[in-house]
Amino acid sequence: MSFLKIAGLAGLAGLALATSLSAAGATTLKEVKDQGYIRAATANEVPYSYMKDDGTSAGIGPDVANAVLKKMGITEVNWTVTPFGTLIPGLKAKRFDFVAAEQNISPERCKQVAFTEPNSSYGEGLLVKKGNPKHLTTYADIAKDPSLKVAVVSGANNIDFLRAVGVKDDQVIFITANADAPATVQSRADAYAATELTVASLAKGATNVEQVKPFTDPVVNGKPVRNFGGFAFRPEDKELHDAFNAALVEFRKTDEYKAILKNYGLSDESIKAAADRKVADLCAGK
Repeated sequence: MSFLKIAGLAGLAGLALATSLSAAGATTLKEVKDQGYIRAATANEVPYSYMKDDGTSAGIGPDVANAVLKKMGITEVNWTVTPFGTLIPGLKAKRFDFVAAEQNISPERCKQVAFTEPNSSYGEGLLVKKGNPKHLTTYADIAKDPSLKVAVVSGANNIDFLRAVGVKDDQVIFITANADAPATVQSRADAYAATELTVASLAKGATNVEQVKPFTDPVVNGKPVRNFGGFAFRPEDKELHDAFNAALVEFRKTDEYKAILKNYGLSDESIKAAADRKVADLCAGK
């Protein structure tokens, strides 16, 4: 046998071994069902995904995930609470099997994880001191005054929208979680940039901060910014991802699904917007 043939066979054997090891390292639906539970992560951000005082999960992501998993025959979910910026690193490190935090589906994130079809859709917002003393109405207003400071959660894509409208990095204050936003706005920032639902939940019942109303969504590449949240899986866990995604697509057609989203403040328009978009287009930046 010639050297080239031996090398070729060795290469094929190596490829087969690599494929076998990759498949062996993947988490499958059967494995999840056999062990009796699945591991999920939340960033503890109301109303997207969080843990209640009694230790149970809540929010748009967990409520939909629990319903979808139940239809798949999985009734136990072990939740991990982790800062937003560590969701993807933790998933890649196999600390959990999927993320249910309504992360915006973006091209950059799609390079690292496998998203499902959109589960939700939502716009942007600003949290400011009571009375809105700086008279802010959109992200671009912050760019117009270099002395202004805006807070953003580390790892959140709001920073991309701020930069796109001209906000400089030295104007940005990074915080760990949105729960820190009210105190940050009171002490060292003029505003907090986040999604409309996050801002609304932080402003609800507050006496020293408020949601900017009316607010104009930032325009990036000629289009008003709109987020599309989805569930994230490891790319190698394709079989598990595909099974969950198929069940999610079917669940989105039900009244139960719509009731969950409406319970957390999403409008009919936002629910329809999520159903009308495709994950492949969002990952491609379309």
